[in-house]
Amino acid sequence: MATDSLPPETRIGRTALRVDDLGETTAFYRDVVGLETLSQSPSRAVLGVADTPLLVLETDGSVSPRPRESAGLYHNAFRVPSRAALGDALTRVRDQWELEGASDHRVSEALYLSDPEGNGVEIYRDFPRSEWPRGDDGRVEMGTDPLDLDAVASAAAGASTVPEGTDVGHVHLEVRALDSFSSFYVDTVGFEQQTTVRGATFVSAGGYHHHLGANTWQRRSAPATGAGLSWFEVVLPDEDALDALRDRLRTAGNEPTRVDGAVAVTGPDGIEVRFRAEE
Repeated sequence: MATDSLPPETRIGRTALRVDDLGETTAFYRDVVGLETLSQSPSRAVLGVADTPLLVLETDGSVSPRPRESAGLYHNAFRVPSRAALGDALTRVRDQWELEGASDHRVSEALYLSDPEGNGVEIYRDFPRSEWPRGDDGRVEMGTDPLDLDAVASAAAGASTVPEGTDVGHVHLEVRALDSFSSFYVDTVGFEQQTTVRGATFVSAGGYHHHLGANTWQRRSAPATGAGLSWFEVVLPDEDALDALRDRLRTAGNEPTRVDGAVAVTGPDGIEVRFRAEE
């Protein structure tokens, strides 16, 4: 691993959304996705699992819609630890919402839907790493195949919530240009490119299939603004790794600020990313 690469233990932490209807959106992530409401006020709700926050919903009562040309969120991806948990998620979606898609990506099984405000949501479970296909260079090779929904449904255990061990496995962004995305997240931040397909790229730390995805499929032409993704968090294993990253950001001309104990910068598409050390 290059010295300027992120440590293999790096992971995604919380994500935050600006929403218009806090009550309706909170209910969706609680009842359909299966997260627990950890705290709530008139302007903010925090949801997660086993006292671990995963999603922050924010509103100020005047959130403007995301413009069609704006970069931003493609989907937040909640990773569950088993096929049974994925089956339970499928049951909740079928009973209370609308499933928009489902795929076998050869590294994972994934369900796709949208929240009440149009933010993309993925719920997925990984196959064992030993089963992931890799190219001659050792990088993960993903695909998009039909998912056997009957088999997933038959694995359901009847749980109404996601189990302990659920986390945000990755965040997928809609960006204006893949080159600028890679220049920032690979060359400066230190993620490693894993897979590139037409109009999309996927990067990670530690050989994971992807912690971040980016695509230009909708030809977004303006920075992120309005409702939708407010910020997301990348968690590093220790303060030494965070200090090294802070130095790389400054060298590249990205002066970070301190926000709630994290190092925050705005990426090339106007999306705030926060970096913090594992607690």
